[in-house]
Amino acid sequence: MLSSEIRYFLAVANTGSLSAASEQLFVAVSAISRQIQRLENQVGVPLFARHARGMVLNEAGEIFAHHVRKNLLDMEYALAEIKGLKAVRRTLIRVACTDGLAFTLLPRLIADFRNDNPGVLFDVKVASTQGVAEALRNGECDVALQFSLHAERGVEVMGSWPAPVLIVMHQTHPLANAPQVTLADLSHYPLALPQQNTTVRQLFELASHMNGSLVEPVMTCDTFSMLFQFLLRTPQAVTICSAFTVLQEAETHGLILRSVGIDQLSQRTLQLQTQSGRPRSAALNVFLTFMLQQLDALEEPLRQRWKP
Repeated sequence: MLSSEIRYFLAVANTGSLSAASEQLFVAVSAISRQIQRLENQVGVPLFARHARGMVLNEAGEIFAHHVRKNLLDMEYALAEIKGLKAVRRTLIRVACTDGLAFTLLPRLIADFRNDNPGVLFDVKVASTQGVAEALRNGECDVALQFSLHAERGVEVMGSWPAPVLIVMHQTHPLANAPQVTLADLSHYPLALPQQNTTVRQLFELASHMNGSLVEPVMTCDTFSMLFQFLLRTPQAVTICSAFTVLQEAETHGLILRSVGIDQLSQRTLQLQTQSGRPRSAALNVFLTFMLQQLDALEEPLRQRWKP
């Protein structure tokens, strides 16, 4: 139901070049270029900044792309309603989350939800905090689950739960039963950290700088599963995460979570987010209600698992 101009425009916007869009659409580059020029003539302004390596949406193009994507979503919901698919049947829910939540929490919640709703399908996108926020704003996902430090524009927060940054170590670690754990204590042990595009690392760095305890990690990685496996095989190592990230895995593998009692490390919350003002399918509403109930039930038991 899309015109050629709009289809080609979105393909170039998503891929970043005429050649990549050509491969995706199986359409000649020259044909795509003509349709883009025709669309820009109709709009009255250029929609792309053209570079040697490709094409990037300019300010006018970003505005136009946002409205096109929003209209497409509205059309999808309208067609679903017309076809009587508002009931919870074979429906796709698109979820975006950050890496730590993809490790244990989200797979478990989706599996539990599908036990009672087998007709609901899921497409999960794992991205950085910035990538999750962008996917939600652009309508590329229906719901987002991520750790946040502040409110995002254009986002409706359905639920929020404290998610302080905790130190994770083996129960046999020398610091496991220490009266108090400080950041300075960590300098004596192998430290494995997420990369700096994560909220957990940003808060850890902030707390370290403000307390004058700069600790050099022996390993950094952008996936928590790598940090977790390194921790399991290195009895003296420590890493950082929230209690939501490891759930039962801490107890199963003989790990303990400790707090260092620094305000900066308590600023994060786990947030369940949707795009503000966007209509929701019946299946999505059921899933959101389920998520709120499950996360509310998890919060207190998780808090009891870590020591101050």
